[in-house]
Order: sequence, then structure tokens, then C-alpha cells
Amino acid sequence: MSPAAETDVSAAFASWRDLPQRGRGLSLRTLIVLRWLGVFGQATAVLTAYVGLHFPLPIWPCLIVIGLGAAMNVGAMSSIRRVDGRLPDSRRTATQLGFDILQLASLLALTGGLENPFCLLLVAPVTIAAAALPARQALVLGLLVLIATAVLFYWSLPLPWRPGEHLTLPPLYRFGMGLALITGVVFTAGYAWRVAADAQKLELALATTSDVLQREQRLAALGGLAAAAAHELGTPLATIQVVAKELLRASPPDSPAAEDAALLLVQADRCREILKRLSQRPEDGDILYADVGLKALMEEVIDPHRGFDLEFEVKLYSAGGQPPPRVKRLPEVIHGLSAFVENAADFATSKVSIEASVDAGWITIAIVDDGPGFSSEILPRLGEPYVTSRPHGKQRRALAAQIAAAARPPQLLGRKKASAAAVPPVPPVMAQPSQGGMGLGFFIARTLLERTGALVTVGSGGGDGKTQPRGARVAARWARPALEVSQV
Repeated sequence: MSPAAETDVSAAFASWRDLPQRGRGLSLRTLIVLRWLGVFGQATAVLTAYVGLHFPLPIWPCLIVIGLGAAMNVGAMSSIRRVDGRLPDSRRTATQLGFDILQLASLLALTGGLENPFCLLLVAPVTIAAAALPARQALVLGLLVLIATAVLFYWSLPLPWRPGEHLTLPPLYRFGMGLALITGVVFTAGYAWRVAADAQKLELALATTSDVLQREQRLAALGGLAAAAAHELGTPLATIQVVAKELLRASPPDSPAAEDAALLLVQADRCREILKRLSQRPEDGDILYADVGLKALMEEVIDPHRGFDLEFEVKLYSAGGQPPPRVKRLPEVIHGLSAFVENAADFATSKVSIEASVDAGWITIAIVDDGPGFSSEILPRLGEPYVTSRPHGKQRRALAAQIAAAARPPQLLGRKKASAAAVPPVPPVMAQPSQGGMGLGFFIARTLLERTGALVTVGSGGGDGKTQPRGARVAARWARPALEVSQV
């Protein structure tokens, strides 16, 4: 074999190995139930044709093939206690479905082959495989059905018919049945694969969103634990203060014992003040966790993304010149708007604006960039999980530059040292990496904001697309009672 051919073969096997590993298979209990249904249906059809319709079937070979399916199921039932508690195994599922394909093909070969209308049942195992197995194993089972179809086209017993009559179908009919069977296998399996893949992606995206919310809930729970700890520690701390005061009275002035007792009292007072702050609810004390000004909220959102070659601008518009309201500092709002700013920074050319407008009934916060804008292919599906056109954004390039500079080996003396001196050092850039371009960032941000009552819309940033970039605009709109802090 030539080197070029060996390279092609290696590439083919590499692409085969790189096919998606999506499904995990079915439980053995499910496979047993499906096979019992198949065995019951096959036995009913064969006995009805032989006993009821008096078709001259090769009854004993047919019953032997059906009995093999029943025996396979009995063997699977004997091992169900050993494997039923495990996770579904894709290899075991593929083996079971492969046996079903061979068993059904053998039964069809005894009863007319492609002339038998029940040959369409070969579509079922491949459809199940496409929905429950990894791509490689589903393709193997699909190929097995195609081989079985070709064998049935060239070899099978005649289709049984009523005594004294002989039904002869032309080869063109058998060819059409074979073509219909192949088409059904391909399209039905492809449809099942696509539906299962989309369902799994949505499940993963929802699980990711749930993880984000659980993390925020854990942070909130820490506040409750801190308050409980402060309450429990209050009694022993009071005892320490009483004992320290007694020691201070009993000790001579300016003695080491008096100094230690005084220090103990000071530290106990400090601990009591800390516990007092911990026992307070966030909205009762620290304004950082209760409410903030609308402009301060926007500054907090964009602050982590400053530090590279972009201009960030904050604009605030209030109807009638009224002072901007104070709003609730919700973690969902901070995280969602920050994700939108991060996306805008990745696509922007030179500027990102965050604009807030307040009127009588609504609060709207919009993030606008001067980048290329949303493409016509992405815009209708934006907000769905795993939909993205994110490039290697500025933040990730800055982070990559920092990593490369840190990993660069020390320069040697001589000419290498001189050449290194001629290269300007990489300036430190404060950057945070993006979410990797998986298409989950926008989905999670939108989900979090909608959880707070926001309506998220996307559109053009206002450029004409010719003399200036079109840009992109993402806006979140709340009814004022949903976000504004009520003034008492």
C-alpha cells in the first residue's frame, strides 16, 4: 500500500473514532420487554398464516428462528439481576439489537424476503439504535440492515400464498421494496438521531443553568449559616467577656495578667462586632447586597471587562429629568448582563456601550457594540443552546498572550539576549476568558434575566453596515416594580 493510501486509511479511521459519543444505550429490562413483544408478534403472524389462512409456510424452521429469539430473552432475563443496577451499556444494547436484526432477517428469508410486507420491521432496530446509541454503533447496525436487505433481494424462499395459487412478483417490485426499506432506514434513523441529539443538548443546557442557580442559592444559604453561627457563638463569647473582666479586676494594675485580660476584652469586643454584622440580613445592613443606584449597577457589570483595547461607555436616560431609581442588586441580573457585555466585547471593534432608560413604567438596559452585528443565519435561533458564532475574542487573545509570556523560556546570553531585548515585553492585560464558544452563554444569561421578569430582545446596533459597522444590540426590559426598590 502506498504512503498516500495509508494516510487516507488512517484519516478515515481517525474520523470514525471521532464520531460523537452521545448515547449510552438502553437498560437490559427495556430490551427484554421489546424482544418479548417482537417474539409474540412474530409467533402470532406465523401461526395465523399457517393455521388460519393455510399458507404453506416452512413452519418448523420459522418456529426455530422465533424460538432463538425467545431463548435469547430467557438468557438475558437470567442475567438481569447482575446488570440491571448498572448504567445502560451501549455495547450490550448494540449486540442485542444486532441479534434482533439477524433474527428478523432470517425469518423474512423463510417467508418471502422483500416480497413480505413485514420487511419494513427492519427499520425499528435501527431507529432505536439511532436514538439510544453512539453514532459509530448506530452506523454499524444500519450497515447490517443494508446488507440484510441486499441478501434478501437475491435469496429468499417464495412468498407463501393460498393453496393452488402462486403469486409471482416481478423483480422490479422487489427492487422497489428494497429501495423503500433502505430509504426508510436512512431517513427514520436520521430523524431519530437528530431529535435525540437536540433533546440531549437542551437537557445539558438546562442542567448548566440549574448549576448556576444552585451556586447562587448556595451563596445565599451561606448567609443563613453565618447568622446561625453568630447566634450560637454569642453565649460563649459573653462568658469569655465576663471572665476577662473578673480577671482584670483581680489583677494588679500594670501587671502582665492585667494586660492579657485587657487584650482579651478588646478582642472579644471585636468578635462581638463581627458576629453582629454576620447575624444581620444583607438588606438590613450592607447596602452592597440590598440595592444600588442604576448607574452603579451598570458600572459593576462592565468593571470586570475593562483592561483591553476597548472603550466602555455608560449612558443613563430618565424621562422628565427624574433622578434614576435605586434597583435591586440581584445575582441573576449581574451575571446575565455581564455575559452580554462579554459577548459584545468579543465582537466589538472599538466601543461597547451600556445604556439604561427609565420611564413611567419600565426600566430598560441595553448593551450595544460596534462590531459586525448578528448574522442572518444566527439571529432567528439566537437564545437557543449551542448556537454561536463567537470568534477568538479579545479577552481570550489577551489571556493567551499572558499565558504565552509566562511560559516563554528565559533568553540565553549573546545574540539571543540582544534579540530578546529588541522585542517589547507583553503588557499585562486584565482579562477574563470567555465561555469557550459553546453557545451556552447567551442561553444562560437570557434564562437568568427572564427569571427576574425581564423581556430580552436582540437587534441591530444602529450602524448602516456600509460606512460604519452594523453593530449589535441586546436589551433587557423590566417593569419598574420588578427591579426598582420601593421607597417607603
